[in-house]
Amino acid sequence: MKSTMERIWLKAYPPGVPADIDPTQYRSLADLLDESFEAFAPRHAFACMGRTLTYAELDVQSRNLGAWLQSKGLVRGARVAIMMPNVLQYPVAMAAIVRAGYVIVNVNPLYTPRELEHQLVDSGAEAIILLEPFDAVLQAVQRNTRILHVVVTSMGVSGPLASDDQTPTPRTTFSEALEQGARSPFKRPDLKPDDLAVLQYTGGTTGVSKGAMLLHRNLIANVLQSEAWREPLIRDRPDTDPIVTVVALPLYHIFGLTVCAFLTMRAGGLGILIPNPRDIPGMIKALQGYAITSFPAVNTLYNALLNDPGFATLDLSRLLLANGGGMAIQQGVAARWFERTGKPIIEGYGLSETSPCATSNPSNGTAFTGAVGVPLPSTFIAIRDDDGHDVAHGEPGEICIFGPQVMAGYWNRPDETASVMTPDGYFKSGDIGIMDERGFVRIVDRKKDMVIVSGFNVYPNEIEDVVASHPGVFEVAAIGVRDEHSGEAVKLFIVRRDPGLTEGDILAFCKEQLTGYKRPKAVEFCDELPKSNVGKILRRKLREREN
Repeated sequence: MKSTMERIWLKAYPPGVPADIDPTQYRSLADLLDESFEAFAPRHAFACMGRTLTYAELDVQSRNLGAWLQSKGLVRGARVAIMMPNVLQYPVAMAAIVRAGYVIVNVNPLYTPRELEHQLVDSGAEAIILLEPFDAVLQAVQRNTRILHVVVTSMGVSGPLASDDQTPTPRTTFSEALEQGARSPFKRPDLKPDDLAVLQYTGGTTGVSKGAMLLHRNLIANVLQSEAWREPLIRDRPDTDPIVTVVALPLYHIFGLTVCAFLTMRAGGLGILIPNPRDIPGMIKALQGYAITSFPAVNTLYNALLNDPGFATLDLSRLLLANGGGMAIQQGVAARWFERTGKPIIEGYGLSETSPCATSNPSNGTAFTGAVGVPLPSTFIAIRDDDGHDVAHGEPGEICIFGPQVMAGYWNRPDETASVMTPDGYFKSGDIGIMDERGFVRIVDRKKDMVIVSGFNVYPNEIEDVVASHPGVFEVAAIGVRDEHSGEAVKLFIVRRDPGLTEGDILAFCKEQLTGYKRPKAVEFCDELPKSNVGKILRRKLREREN
């Protein structure tokens, strides 16, 4: 069931963009990939650190790796984790897992042992493909997980692997897996649209990391929606060269996975993989010599590039599209980007639960609007009050999303799924927005206490649980505060149990327990925390004081 509202936003669509897409043209992501591998075989698919991978090579290597996974006895639907930055092995691993009939579990390679253990245990992953420097983190927790098969690789395609009798299970190098897989039969599974393709971990509503179940049809739909949205720009360009996309967004993030990986492969484009987007000079050096067509990024990355003198040396003469998402695009950054490139940042909106793209500003726009745009093809947005009723245009309410890209639910958490899905099939985003009379959506607040740090979701519950385990802490509250570089940062308010507890103690403790972007940037000690009459800590009161 869709919203009772008329699709007023269709009038804002660029010429040629359809009202709906047909996600049934592919039964699975494997079918989509097979088509691209055959159609674009001689083209370069991805490049990284001076090396390239053609579509033909991606086809062969992913088949071989898929055959190796099958040879280990993994049953169809088994979960296989990937724990790597953006290197050439990532798209090979992604394609292998999907084509062999397994489920991708994307893992942030900078996770601490605690974070990694939770995700591997929760997903039930039985195999993992990771970069060698991160194997020590896996070894610290592997005995507590179901991981039985480990493929370890280096920054190159492969490299020597140190042997250690103390590791929980033998390690196989990436090249060994490819070689062994080449000698093994590959059984192409009969995948269906409703088969699970990806477990994309997110905080959901409570902050406890949980897997959004993205089906093959969800991701196919979002790839086709995104392709249709940018098609007018591609169609009207003066050349027919392959689209060159900067892949600085991490592929373990849903924005990078869909827009930078699957959409790139769908279109036969070239993705320039950036392993460390924090190294701006290194990133600029890696992009030299390429005529960039597409530049998806978050606000912090755009800002960092604009502040680096080397940015002026990049070839942006063929730039068609800069997609901004993950966090709010600041007006000043958008203005400077347009001044330097002649192209606007096209801001959109989405979540892990929506594969992720749900809305976008028109791809042919030129002015920064501050809105996150209109619903994509086949997508319906309803703005609803707490009772589930649609509100009038211009009135605030919760942004609710209906479309073929909406997840099937949270992995093994039916109660959590029920709490975010409405009876008529809409996903409740937890974000407060308004829709104007033209169908444009603007974010005005967040219903959740989530903090967005450089485009990554940080959930106060998780941070508070970690900090509260410190013996010197009596009570703690975590909130987001404005940050010049990351948009928001985590700040802690702590009531001490140990009078000698210092900010340095807390920051050092968090460094051991939390990935970098989750770590607090500031700590304030206080005598008490604001609470409701039932004793619930009121983060809202702390935010009002800070912001």
